[in-house]
Amino acid sequence: MNWHQRLAADLDSAGQAHLRRRRISLASPQGAEVEIGGQRLINFCSNDYLGFANHPKLAEAAIEAAGRWGVGSGASHLVCGHLDIAEQFEADFARFVGAEAALLFSTGYMANFALLNSFFDREGLILQDRLNHASLIDAGRLSRATMRRYPHTDMVRLEQMLSEAQDRPTMVASDAVFSMDGNIAPLEKISALAHRVDSLAYFDDAHGFGVLGQQGRGSLDDAGLSPAGNNIMLATLGKALGSFGAVVAADQVFIDSLIQSARPYIYTTALPPTVVATNAAALDLLQQEDWRVAHLGQLIEKFRSGAETLGLDLVDSPTAIQPLMVGDNEKALSCSAYLKEAGFLVTAIRPPTVPVGSARLRITLSAAHTSSQVEQLLERLMEMRQRELL
Repeated sequence: MNWHQRLAADLDSAGQAHLRRRRISLASPQGAEVEIGGQRLINFCSNDYLGFANHPKLAEAAIEAAGRWGVGSGASHLVCGHLDIAEQFEADFARFVGAEAALLFSTGYMANFALLNSFFDREGLILQDRLNHASLIDAGRLSRATMRRYPHTDMVRLEQMLSEAQDRPTMVASDAVFSMDGNIAPLEKISALAHRVDSLAYFDDAHGFGVLGQQGRGSLDDAGLSPAGNNIMLATLGKALGSFGAVVAADQVFIDSLIQSARPYIYTTALPPTVVATNAAALDLLQQEDWRVAHLGQLIEKFRSGAETLGLDLVDSPTAIQPLMVGDNEKALSCSAYLKEAGFLVTAIRPPTVPVGSARLRITLSAAHTSSQVEQLLERLMEMRQRELL
C-alpha cells in the first residue's frame, strides 16, 4: 500500500467513524450572523466573544496603520521588526492586567511553546492539567523538561506531584478557562500551591481574557490574582479582542528572559503593524465599551437558565463557552445539521479534540448577540428535545 492509499484509507476510516473534519467557508465577515453557501445563519460557535472582529474602529485602525507603517514588519523583533507601536501596546497591556511587563507573540500556540521551552533544561518538571489545550500539551512534549499530567482540576494530586518534585525547577501550566468545557481552573489554589514550593504558575487565559474580571481583565483578575510574582499569564488577541496574536504578561525578569531565549519569539517575523494597531484599538475599545462584558454576562445567565429549564446536559460553565453534551459522534453531527437547517451555526466537537464518548455541541455566546437570538436558539433546542434529538 503506497502513501496515497494509506492516507485515503485513514480518511475513509475517519469518515466512517463520523470523525472526519471539514472546513466551512464564510462568505461574510465574522459576526453574530454569518453567510455560508447563500444561507444566513445566527452564529453560535465563534470565539469573537465581544463582537470586535468586524468592529469599524478596529478596521479603521488597520487602515490607518497600513498608511503610516505599511503592511509588513519586515523582520523579527531582534533584527529591525520591532515597531514602537508594538512596544507601546506591550506597555499598555501590562498596565491593564497589572503586570510589570508584557511580550507580543504571533500566536498563542507559539507563546505556549516559548514559555514551556525557555526556562528549563532536562532537570526541569512541567505539571499540566489533563484537559489543557493541545498547544500546552504539545509544548510540554517538545520541552527538554519532564512533563506529567494531573487529573482535571485535581488539586490533591497536584499537591502530591509538587511535593514529589523536591528541588527540581518546576512549572504548573493550566488553561485558565478550558476551551472545550468552559469551566474555570482553581486558579487561587494552583497559584498558592505553586508559590509554596517556588514553582512557576502559568495560566493560558485565551478564553477568559475579555470575558471575566473587571473590564474583561481576565480570569486571574476575577480570582483576585495578577500576573506577578511567580504567576505568568497568556492572553490571545484573536478571540475576545477580535484581532490576531498573543501576549504574555509577567514580572520584568521573565519577559527579559523570554527575549533572550524564546526561540518562537527570536526567530519569527514580528506581527504586521496593521495587526498591532488593531490590537491596540481593541484594548482601548474593551475599556471604553465595558458594557459589552456586562451584556455578555447577562446572555450567559439567560442561556444557562433556559437550558436548565429544558433539562439540557450542560457543563457547569460560567463563561461564554456553553458545551451541550451529546456523547455520540454521529448524533452530534446530526444535531449540528438540524440547527443549521433551522438557521443556526453550532459546531459539533468530536474526538480527538474531546475525550471519546463526549462529543458535544460547543455553543459560544457573544456580546454581539441579542437577547432575542438567544431565545430563538433555546426554542430550537426545546424543539429538538421534544423530538428526542437531544
